[in-house]
Amino acid sequence: MFIPKRLKYKKLQKRKIKGAEFKIKATTLQFGNFGLQALENGRINPKQIEAARRVIVRKTARLAKLWIRIFPNTPVTSKPEAVRMGKGKGSVDYWIFKVKTGRVLFELAGIPFALAKEAFEAASKKLPIHVQVISQISYIK
Repeated sequence: MFIPKRLKYKKLQKRKIKGAEFKIKATTLQFGNFGLQALENGRINPKQIEAARRVIVRKTARLAKLWIRIFPNTPVTSKPEAVRMGKGKGSVDYWIFKVKTGRVLFELAGIPFALAKEAFEAASKKLPIHVQVISQISYIK
């Protein structure tokens, strides 16, 4: 479910997840009224995304519309144990999404703020990074 269908390159080089050197995409709410926003850089794998999605769906009792704004499109390679150095790069082991500070991970609509906050706080325990709950009201100044 969380694997890209096609890629330009099968394997990528490992790079640092740099902060706000340039404009980060998806820092504001686009679809829903409430969102879960990242407060630090990190890597999220498909199991963590699915665990958070399940918790949100369970807490909202399927009353809310949920948008997942991230997709694991970066391959992580590894070599088997007891293999000597050299002989090329290992095969793709799993996929990740590199999260930058300020990125909106999930969005919800159609439920009250208290229920959305409860669902997002439960989902944040499934994620490896610090997150905060945001709402449309916080953008009005």
